[in-house]
Amino acid sequence: VQLQASGGGLVQAGGSLRLSCTASGSMLSLKSMAWYRQAPGKQRELVAAITGGIGTNYADSVKGRFTISMDNVSKDNAKIYLQMNKLKPEDTAVYYCKAERLFDDYWGQGTQVTVSS
Repeated sequence: VQLQASGGGLVQAGGSLRLSCTASGSMLSLKSMAWYRQAPGKQRELVAAITGGIGTNYADSVKGRFTISMDNVSKDNAKIYLQMNKLKPEDTAVYYCKAERLFDDYWGQGTQVTVSS
């Protein structure tokens, strides 16, 4: 399974960005997909996850501002998005997508999001 994330960039506080992640490979045992982020000097943290293409959960810090969604789910392809609104400087981090299958997990390469004040 390979994951390719894109959509990061530099934006002013209050602005918006949309991240995309395409997963290719066997999706037959896919359980969930998620976005994580890691800021300099901090541990990687869960931002948002989507399970079964419908169930979602979010970090408290992004609730009401970020939305995760999924489409193009087939036996060998899946795609998720992270719509990020009302961005804050503390959202600055490298964002990673993750695919969780029944017996293993896969990570994308990360995309940088920088929010200026």
